Amino acid sequence: MTIKTANLGFPRLGKKREWKKAIESYWAQKINKAELDQTLQDLHKEIINVQKDHHVDQIPAGDFSLYDHVLDTSLLFNIIPERFQGRPVDDELLFDIARGNKDHVASALIKWFNTNYHYIVPEWDNVSPKLNHNVLLEKFNFTKAQGVNAHPVILGPITYVALSKGGEQSFDEKVRTLLPLYNEVFESLTKAGAGYIQVDEPILVTDQANELQAITKEAYEFFNKETPSTQIVLQTYFERVDLSFVAQLPVCGLGLDFVHDNGYNLQQIKDGLFPKDKVLFAGIIDGRNVWAANIEEKKLLIETLQSYVNEIVIQPSSSLLHVPVTLGEETLDNSIRDGLSFATEKLDELYALKQLFNEQDDTLYNQLKEQFERFENQSFKQLEYDYDSVKSERTTPFKERKIVQDQVLNLPDLPTTTIGSFPQSREVRKYRADWKNNRISDEQYETFLQNEIKRWIDIQEEIGLDVLVHGEFERNDMVEFFGEKLNGFLVTKFGWVQSYGSRAVKPPIIYGDVKWTEPLTVKETLYAQSLTDKPVKGMLTGPVTILNWSFERVDIPKSEVQDQIALAINEEVLALEEAGIKVIQVDEPALREGLPLRSEYHEKYLDKAVHSFRLSTSSVLDSTQIHTHMCYSQFGQIIHAIKSLDADVISIETSRSHGDLIKDFEDITYDLGIGLGVYDIHSPRIPTEEEITVAINRALQEIDRSLFWVNPDCGLKTRQEDEVKEALNILVQSVEKIRQDNAVKQPN
Repeated sequence: MTIKTANLGFPRLGKKREWKKAIESYWAQKINKAELDQTLQDLHKEIINVQKDHHVDQIPAGDFSLYDHVLDTSLLFNIIPERFQGRPVDDELLFDIARGNKDHVASALIKWFNTNYHYIVPEWDNVSPKLNHNVLLEKFNFTKAQGVNAHPVILGPITYVALSKGGEQSFDEKVRTLLPLYNEVFESLTKAGAGYIQVDEPILVTDQANELQAITKEAYEFFNKETPSTQIVLQTYFERVDLSFVAQLPVCGLGLDFVHDNGYNLQQIKDGLFPKDKVLFAGIIDGRNVWAANIEEKKLLIETLQSYVNEIVIQPSSSLLHVPVTLGEETLDNSIRDGLSFATEKLDELYALKQLFNEQDDTLYNQLKEQFERFENQSFKQLEYDYDSVKSERTTPFKERKIVQDQVLNLPDLPTTTIGSFPQSREVRKYRADWKNNRISDEQYETFLQNEIKRWIDIQEEIGLDVLVHGEFERNDMVEFFGEKLNGFLVTKFGWVQSYGSRAVKPPIIYGDVKWTEPLTVKETLYAQSLTDKPVKGMLTGPVTILNWSFERVDIPKSEVQDQIALAINEEVLALEEAGIKVIQVDEPALREGLPLRSEYHEKYLDKAVHSFRLSTSSVLDSTQIHTHMCYSQFGQIIHAIKSLDADVISIETSRSHGDLIKDFEDITYDLGIGLGVYDIHSPRIPTEEEITVAINRALQEIDRSLFWVNPDCGLKTRQEDEVKEALNILVQSVEKIRQDNAVKQPN
């Protein structure tokens, strides 16, 4: 049996974030549209050639995007938010939907399944679906023109509708509306020479799949009837799929994840559920983590699969969008480098296996096998942890703690604050880079940081915020910063991964046991507190988020690594408290993101997540107020776990949800402090006073006023200084008027 290789998608960012820099330069009007297009076209060619040079048999076309592949699908089929309709469907419209403009808010931004990638939520209110300019056909022709065997990639109709919101039509009606449009696209691609079309349906690995079987069957039977010459590969990833169902669909191939399926997909194949007349696209190389494959295990897996299926294409378990581009630019100790594999290196792993099976050439295979064995023989696991000495729950109920905290903090009605970070200006980034590269001294850098902290404490005082922050100017990223300071973490130089739009993060790599050795944030926080009589929050990232936003170890259970991190964060919490900091925020924006896609695993995950958070925060005094922050991502199913965190105050990103999240609180008595984000920081658009007032009053219909805080929906790191000042002034003015109105209604 001849083994072929395919790829599901490649990172857009470029080796040194060329994609991000070009788009942001265009937004800043430093380059024009023609220059942007040329830069991205050159990068797209480079990405195609990397895959070509690594001997990928089937290279994807359509994965390269200007912002987000879900938004690309919306524009392709004219699913345009009502407030943006009536305009040409072009790149300017795409950017406005994603980022908002002075007249309209952006569309909601939600995590892509259980990853840290965010997609733009399609909106169906009063839309008129039709096929717009066929960009996918253009991308296919462009990819094919580079002399490669390309296959188009498109998000499937079932998943697309499942990720959508709004509209009066039923789910099935929306899908049926789209089917002829998909059909037009498929026909055009087939005529252009597409051997097969990769149709991504990751929704079929979730619990929702059972209720979608009828419409899924209808959709793919429609395609088979209307375009019988089109060869569709139904691609799934991130979990197992019900093979007894999808195997019956009239498609030529099925893509299955053999890395994150908990062993179920392989077992289903052993049970004889894979049809002999279909091609298996086997996701055997981890598309979501940076660890090198145990190449010998992958060889054995392929041999097993060959016993049950007639034709195999090997590929990553998902798009490589979720990992950095290449190790080629990194300077790392070989003892760890041997164990790593970024997107480009994963293509080497596929090629090594293909050569071994097809040509009996074991040269690259043996090289990778030796590297993996050298890494495995390294010992990074030598620490012992004393979990019993650390509290895992607060000793006093919230109502009693709140009385003590109110006396200590003496905050006004509807206290105002921010989530933590302030703009990372070019000057801030330059000073940090100069310091890291030894171009300035420690003293010069510390002086700069103190000046910046003081400037922003003064700004916050002038605006009138009630609880202040130091601004996090010393931090490059809320997780990477801690990865640089805790034992057991490795930080790369160019290991960037797209999070949303042009926003990229550089996840640290957890390669060994995690340990706190010295204070991480006390110096800057204490300095900020010395400048004001108002409370300044200590700002930390929680253990669940540090784990989820890092590339975690795979040799021990994730929960064990998570608890190691929790003990380290607990040490820092206590160090802040001992230094006199009365409010400490331990952010967990990734709590929902890490939720397994199958509900059978939810309880175990949430129990361990809650335990780790409480392990990191429960040892403080009653008078110390613990805050946390989360990003919005369909919280309803975890609202009870959020309450179980027992944080004194939680702030949640809600502005793009247009109040949807508040419905989650209608089904639970949430009697802890809460701040629902009242404006969207991901957009350059400045909120109006009316919008903020409406958001606050809507929330107060469901939430006890004495528990309610007012804040932006996320950190302000990515915004411009003038935008931040203007928006926060409007926020504080809105709160002041609501306070005054309340005082009139309730005179002394």
